[in-house]
Amino acid sequence: MTANGRKIAIYDTTLRDGAQGEGIAFSAAGKLRLAERLDQLGVDYIEGGYAGSNQKDMEFFRQVMSKPMQHARVVAFGATRRANTRVHDDPMLQSLLAAGTPAVAVVGKSWAMHVREVLRTTADENFAMIRETMQYLKDHGREVLFDAEHFFDSYKESPDFALAALQAAIDGGADSVVLCDTNGGSLPHEIHAITQAVVAAVRVPVAIHAHNDIGLGVANSLEAVRAGASQVQGTINGFGERTGNANLIPVIASLELKMGCTAVQSGQLRTLREVSLFVDELTNQRHDSRAPYVGQSAFAHKAGQHANAVQKNPRTFEHIDPAAVGNERHILISELSGGSNVLLKAIELGVGKHASPEEAREILAALKRLESKGYTFEAADASFRLLIQKVLKEHKPFFELEGFRVIVEKRGKEEPCLSEATIKVRVNGEMEQTVADGDGPVNALDSALRKALMRFYPEIAKVFLTDFRVRILDPEEATAAKTQVIIESGDGRETWGTVGVSGNIIEASWEALVDSVEYKLFREEEKARRQGATPSA
Repeated sequence: MTANGRKIAIYDTTLRDGAQGEGIAFSAAGKLRLAERLDQLGVDYIEGGYAGSNQKDMEFFRQVMSKPMQHARVVAFGATRRANTRVHDDPMLQSLLAAGTPAVAVVGKSWAMHVREVLRTTADENFAMIRETMQYLKDHGREVLFDAEHFFDSYKESPDFALAALQAAIDGGADSVVLCDTNGGSLPHEIHAITQAVVAAVRVPVAIHAHNDIGLGVANSLEAVRAGASQVQGTINGFGERTGNANLIPVIASLELKMGCTAVQSGQLRTLREVSLFVDELTNQRHDSRAPYVGQSAFAHKAGQHANAVQKNPRTFEHIDPAAVGNERHILISELSGGSNVLLKAIELGVGKHASPEEAREILAALKRLESKGYTFEAADASFRLLIQKVLKEHKPFFELEGFRVIVEKRGKEEPCLSEATIKVRVNGEMEQTVADGDGPVNALDSALRKALMRFYPEIAKVFLTDFRVRILDPEEATAAKTQVIIESGDGRETWGTVGVSGNIIEASWEALVDSVEYKLFREEEKARRQGATPSA
């Protein structure tokens, strides 16, 4: 069966299955914000939580149902009735109804091993649990999705038993059946063959719910679609227990851009990167720079020949237009770079637009000279921009260092370390000396530098350090080893990276700090020039 031209329903379970991932948690307000964003994206179902398991999920259902979604159907998740319990008496089913959602997802056992060893009941009772639960919820006007837990493991052991579990759900009125690769260990060819067999055997829509335990969650989801599944379940950024669920970001992009399907609202595909970043920010996770389609490195080019080819025709080394998913091309600079990389990177950074081939060679020579000393600029665009300006003799220092001193003191075994930095700088011929404390020597140095410059450049008050990374370049030298420091800074609108290298970690940090502040001041100067204003100092 071809997938081309089909509408594939997207079922998001980030708020339920995704929240089971290690280190993933949503506040009550965060759950509502994510639901609104997913609705805007155009997913078809939003699974909001496990009905009855906790008060926060039930409160979410109450709030989200008070303001109906524009596109998505909110789903409450639960399980079949307990063994040897009437549906009317099962508290889980009462919680599912109390959630008030238009759709419910009910997980049930489809593997004989689980029926014997987990439920400890008979096959007939298990099938009755499934059938009666479906019928009870349908009688109360709900759309019912049956999640066949461990379906693929079951089918590989006994196709008859696995299909009988699905048939019990269908007999009870289930609107669709969800084939779950709960252990995440199936291979794409297995998913395809089994899904194809199920699609041919049942009369209701079939969905796929894949986990990522062997790194094939996305591939398995796409194979299921190719085999006839009409719904894909997963999470944004692949959150979930163990190694996670199928990542809906590459699933959606691949369905639309590679398989010709419709997955989300028209025009929303270009917001995929923004959605991915939004969810990471909401859960306080560091974004995966290598994430397919939406990572910062997804369309990054380092080798000189690649950059040159992309400049001539992007299709030579890019499988899609980065803008299709809200991303952009990045040219990386290293000792592997050629003149094309240097010129493209300079243009990307807004400098050197009119650099000659000779000047490009000078920039490349300076780059390679510095990299031989341990500098790297792939994560330090701001330092590379300053390097270009220095080579092109366009650099104007905003201040000059006269000297600094950093003191680290520990006044007792149980006392914390104290750090104090003293800085003396000259700005437009005027001397400024300041002292500042910090949580550590670099923090103290950063605070002292800002304090010294604040009178001349008040705009640096908005600059803050967002990351600080240290790398030992020649560990065989032990404590005398050369140290590389990468600093990431931001001002609330953009972030930038700078680099410093020295045998002394404080001096390496100072270099990176100076580049960070100078970059901010250059950006403010450019903005003032564009607006016709006079910059500070």
